[in-house]
Amino acid sequence: MILVTGATGMVGRRLVPELIAAGWPVRVLVEPRRERRLERYEWPESVEIVSGALDDQASLHQAMQGVHTVFHLASAQWWGSRQDLEQVDIVGTRNVVATARSARVGRIYYLSQLGAEPSSAFTLLRVKGQVEGLIRNSGVAYTIFRCGVIFGPEDRFVNGVAMLLRSNPLIYFQPGNGDALLHPLYVNDLVKALINSLERLSLVDATVEIGGGEYVTYHEMIRTVMRVSGARRIIFPLPPYFMRWINNIVIRLVWRWPMTPHWLDILASNRTAELSNLYDYCGVRPVRFEDTLLTYMPDRRYWWELIRFLFTRPR
Repeated sequence: MILVTGATGMVGRRLVPELIAAGWPVRVLVEPRRERRLERYEWPESVEIVSGALDDQASLHQAMQGVHTVFHLASAQWWGSRQDLEQVDIVGTRNVVATARSARVGRIYYLSQLGAEPSSAFTLLRVKGQVEGLIRNSGVAYTIFRCGVIFGPEDRFVNGVAMLLRSNPLIYFQPGNGDALLHPLYVNDLVKALINSLERLSLVDATVEIGGGEYVTYHEMIRTVMRVSGARRIIFPLPPYFMRWINNIVIRLVWRWPMTPHWLDILASNRTAELSNLYDYCGVRPVRFEDTLLTYMPDRRYWWELIRFLFTRPR
């Protein structure tokens, strides 16, 4: 039995049906307030659903009975504040690790971030590094994937750029010169990598850095999104510290804003892995960034998505 936490997130909602298709029995831990979302995903009926949360020890114990592998995908990376990130990622993982150890789970998977370090000056990378440490020292076998920016039809980074382009009809504010190298990874390629890795003993007790098939700077990413989505803007660079200051003001004025503080942590320096790692470790040939955007981005109404995003209270 495989347990998936964070199953309603971008990766989880795609991983669950693919695990079923590959012949694995799957159980998901879902918060009660998110259970109604499951109707949208059209998962197979064989998916076992446990209602609970990471801070509910009883539901965690129930979810892990008879489980040999845990895909721990729950994170506040794209929606939460620093406090949310520490509560969900650190405290939640500590609970998962303790319960997995007592339930004799065989292996824990975790999706981290390229550049994660427990001593990092940037909140996101520091928290991810601390979570990695919790998992490595858990006494349970693990596989940690440090990933580049994960993109797809539901992502909050690349689609966030497309929404931000609609927030100003003339100008797009860019942190610095936008020369930080990113390594975008398509969500379907990541899901394939996770499934393939289940049978690869070389990945047990390993930390692996993976990304897609190419490097792009943040500036190039903006240009690509403008070209594909049809939103031409003048790119105006601002000092990163000033962008953080402006962003902190904006997120106090609206319920939600596409650019979170953790977004700027990713842009602080280059975030890349070896181009061949995804194939070498998991046997997956990654798709190209712009070619993939062309399959879903041109027909999206990002102006309307931005309005809905701004006025929808986080849940």
